Amino acid sequence: MSPDDAATLAPAHSLYREIDRADWARMASGMAQPLTETEIVQIRGLGDRLDIAEVTQVYVPLSRLLSLYAQATKRLGAETADFLGEPDSTTPFIVGVAGSVAVGKSTIARLLRELTSRWPGTPRVELVTTDGFLYPNAELERRGLMERKGFPESYDRRALVSFLTEVKSGAPEVRAPFYSHMRYDIVPDAVVTVRRPDIVIVEGLNVLQPPPTPNDVAVSDLFDFSIFVDAAPEHITQWYVDRFLALRRAAFSNPNSFFNVFAQLSDDEAVDRALHFWNTINLPNLEENVQPTRHRANLVLQKAADHTVESVLLRKL
Repeated sequence: MSPDDAATLAPAHSLYREIDRADWARMASGMAQPLTETEIVQIRGLGDRLDIAEVTQVYVPLSRLLSLYAQATKRLGAETADFLGEPDSTTPFIVGVAGSVAVGKSTIARLLRELTSRWPGTPRVELVTTDGFLYPNAELERRGLMERKGFPESYDRRALVSFLTEVKSGAPEVRAPFYSHMRYDIVPDAVVTVRRPDIVIVEGLNVLQPPPTPNDVAVSDLFDFSIFVDAAPEHITQWYVDRFLALRRAAFSNPNSFFNVFAQLSDDEAVDRALHFWNTINLPNLEENVQPTRHRANLVLQKAADHTVESVLLRKL
């Protein structure tokens, strides 16, 4: 984030508290770090630099904050029901996690799922990614949207809003479609089932998008808390290229992978192809649709070039 961006998001009289890394890390004092190094490696995505120090200093305090918000919301729900003379019908606390491709939001969402479930007040936490609400490739082809996969119009927004409405209404069981990154498509008849947990984490590129018309419900209208994972575009570009190269050596080499055609590229060819995808699809989506929603988040994690969080912006209550 440039100084100008920081000033825009957190001026002297701002909606946000701006907390630098050292001050945020001090909040971890006395908090146990419940994950082993092996668990952290399993959670970490390709290219993400996540270690015990980062988990302890950044994400343990964040998970505690989310747990506190969820418990406070649950208490308010119970007190409201008592006031109305009704049985307590508190519903899951929904957390949205937004940010660019390759910024590390999937790793952060998985990590927060593990950490928040270790706090006594929020033992049941589910994670849903909006990839499951992408239109199937056949439908994207029919609509001429395959080259805009990941843009807002490539998602079945109504299905996502319907899913979250059911979750927030307290339905005992709600199902979401399942997306395979190996197939690069929705898997027919495969689902993710959510059964009234304490917290539901919803991770995706465009989850903080405003509604398409004033009469529509935005996905973020159904969130109780939202997080935006932010970084300078030049850093994200490098992370995207690095991840593409790592995938070429790993997942792309699987003959069943949609991207197997890239497995035999030379290093230079792979970099050129990654930059082509970044500059024609992912960067325009970031600039046009993702980055402009940053100010809608309750909390912004600002990452440095090495993927570590250097500051936190927390919206004031």
